[in-house]
Amino acid sequence: MNAVPQAIPGALLRDSFIELTARERARSLLDAGSFRELLGPFDRIESPWLPLQGIVCQADDGAVIARGTIDGEPAVVAAIESAFQGGSIGEVSGSKIAAALELALADCERGKIVRPVVLFETGGVRLQEANLGLAVISEIQAAIVALRRHVPVVGVIAGMVGCFGGMSLAAALCSYLVMTKQGRLGMNGPEVIEQEAGIDELDASDRRRVWQLIGGEQRTKTGFADALVEDAVDDVRTAVRAAFASGVPAVHRSEDVSGYLAKLAEIDPATVTPETMREIFRAKPLAFRGETA
Repeated sequence: MNAVPQAIPGALLRDSFIELTARERARSLLDAGSFRELLGPFDRIESPWLPLQGIVCQADDGAVIARGTIDGEPAVVAAIESAFQGGSIGEVSGSKIAAALELALADCERGKIVRPVVLFETGGVRLQEANLGLAVISEIQAAIVALRRHVPVVGVIAGMVGCFGGMSLAAALCSYLVMTKQGRLGMNGPEVIEQEAGIDELDASDRRRVWQLIGGEQRTKTGFADALVEDAVDDVRTAVRAAFASGVPAVHRSEDVSGYLAKLAEIDPATVTPETMREIFRAKPLAFRGETA
């Protein structure tokens, strides 16, 4: 007796974006055949500090910089590799990202628009290079602010590490943020909050609670991210292209200081829930949003 074929859910037929390496993620967002890596592994620009502490270096220091095109327009993608040191930002990896954005800025100022994308997958500064890492993160942030006057700066937080620490501020400065449900965004990670404020404040092992508070769906519903997509290469690529097509926002999130201060004044810390945060920080619909998740 022949078995009856079973329908395969559409999600299973999609290529996962999360499962890709940083290099593969960058390649997947650029037009086919346009990927060109700058300062790749064979250039062997490694951290001079990690070997002093007995840590094996990675030849690209966990940051992939690629030039190419998006919809035929010049683009640069900076992708952070979470598999190396948790995606932490050190002197070399951070300098590569900052320099890539600064070169794009120089092109934009000459009238040659370059579309910048940052693929965030990082716990923040690399503790072994703390001061140097923090300094270069500030350079990344400054470059994003300068670039977004000319062209949208698009960030992607897919998972599974998420985006925390100083790099969460860099993500917040982007013109648009694309997230999956698996992605997380916060200044401090759950383990840090539990360690510093106690388990009564946040149980880092309560994964459901953590994602309710800082996961991609919550961040999109509260307006701290702009597009919620499935973990699929095609969906992430479509959202990134749509963000660029939307143009530079009239007001960036980080410029709306008075608006956020007014919303913060409405919060009662004793009654904070994911639902109250959605009510207070209600997201304004964007033309390209079209969540699929």
